[in-house]
Amino acid sequence: MVDAPQKYLFVISAPSGAGKTTLCKKLLQEFASIQLSISSTTRKPRGTEQEGVDYFFLSPEVFQEKIQEDRFAEWALVHGNYYGTSKEMIESAFASGFSVLLDIDVQGAEQLRKSYPRECIRIFIAPPSLAELEVRLRKRGTDSEDVIQKRMQNAEREMRAGLQFDFVIVNDNLDRAYAELKGLVESRIGTRSKGSPGRQIG
Repeated sequence: MVDAPQKYLFVISAPSGAGKTTLCKKLLQEFASIQLSISSTTRKPRGTEQEGVDYFFLSPEVFQEKIQEDRFAEWALVHGNYYGTSKEMIESAFASGFSVLLDIDVQGAEQLRKSYPRECIRIFIAPPSLAELEVRLRKRGTDSEDVIQKRMQNAEREMRAGLQFDFVIVNDNLDRAYAELKGLVESRIGTRSKGSPGRQIG
């Protein structure tokens, strides 16, 4: 009897502005055997966000019930709202033969390491420097000065935590950083399929 291939949690964390979202999208476009995790949250939808696409939007009461029932692989209270990843989602993906890509913060990454020590691979995307990160945030033109300063304070904390991750990729060049990320994934799951985007799951 041949054992089923190992499934993994590819946990990607980074300071805001480091390029994490772009790298994750490229990964999902290339690897058909990876599904994107969709988090649950108690915050209200923003703009065009859709239920089951961007998040699963839960009431605080329902979210707290799930915490009590130990149904989250990781969860956190951030700025008054809960965010979490359901164990059921991860187990369903594994059972279907998929690895899972999670785009979460460093706190959630640490919880996942404890919940899934064999499957969890934590990859931290770092900017070339804090000065370059600030330049990128200002170029976006979407944040107020107060928000930029808060993001920079968070970035210092996140980069310290990122040193404890399994891998650190410095995004000084998007193509080079993606090649490094892709290589890490290929070394674990082997095959990739161009033009067959990974599915979202919840």
